[in-house]
Amino acid sequence: MIADIGIDLGTSSIVVYVKNKGVVLKEPSLMAFARDTNEMKEIGEDAKVALNQSTGDLVAVRPLQNGVITDYRVAERLIRFFVQKSLGKLIFKKPRLNVSIPSTTTEVERRAVYEAAKAIGAREVTLVEEPIAAAVGAGIDISKASGNMVVDIGGGITDIAVISLGGIVVKGSTKVAGNEFDAAIVNYVRRKYDALIGDTIAEDIKIKIGTAYHDMTEETTEINGRDIATGIPKKITLSSVEMAEALREPISQIMEAIAKVLEETTPELATDILERGMLLSGGGSLIRGLDRIIEKEIGVRAVLVPDPLKSVVIGTGSYV
Repeated sequence: MIADIGIDLGTSSIVVYVKNKGVVLKEPSLMAFARDTNEMKEIGEDAKVALNQSTGDLVAVRPLQNGVITDYRVAERLIRFFVQKSLGKLIFKKPRLNVSIPSTTTEVERRAVYEAAKAIGAREVTLVEEPIAAAVGAGIDISKASGNMVVDIGGGITDIAVISLGGIVVKGSTKVAGNEFDAAIVNYVRRKYDALIGDTIAEDIKIKIGTAYHDMTEETTEINGRDIATGIPKKITLSSVEMAEALREPISQIMEAIAKVLEETTPELATDILERGMLLSGGGSLIRGLDRIIEKEIGVRAVLVPDPLKSVVIGTGSYV
């Protein structure tokens, strides 16, 4: 039976799916606490706004790192808040709840997610591994004996798996993902232009002109940075060619992780993957030219799922 609620617990954001309504919410997995009293002030988008306007009296807390819970009590409050906000006027006495988790989480980490979800009053809690959720969300029949490979590039982790007969046969992961892309852009601007930018600006650059492959149509964007030497604001024009250079190292690490999983895959399943290609999901998969550089360097066609940003939560919510 399809869950009443599906939750994609991401390092950067939480996405919620409600039965018969689809995806109803996507907000930062962020909380703002008072620095002096440790009182929780805001959650999600409201926390992001409050922290941006803060004069130093608020502290940002992310209870999820690399897709797993780092603070159980805070995570429970986060999950409870988003479930209640998503349901609105819908009333479920004790909802069935599906929650996505990275495929490489430990039993202790799985238990922490399960207990946090159960604590909000869920009747049933099912943990769904993210590559499986992404495949289901993309409309793949994972029950067949053929092999499907999924590369899910989230904010804090890139989760890679080969799926067959409804389960994961080979899996791997790397903590290099969307947040590392942002950090690489920050470091590039500092190194080349002697300027400082924040993570939010770096993310905007990534979305606008983030590129993995040099042979793409060049695009540019103008940003405001702060000169390291003088502290004076300065305008900088960045190109997509520069972004390919800035992102070379993190993308190379992701490709190494993909290659490792393929090396451990049986010849039969590897043949299926070669014929079908691998599926790319998650926000990080939207980097321009990523599919082309994977095919060039690894030799396997890479295909974006229909809705990379929502495939995991759609699959989580519709997983039976």
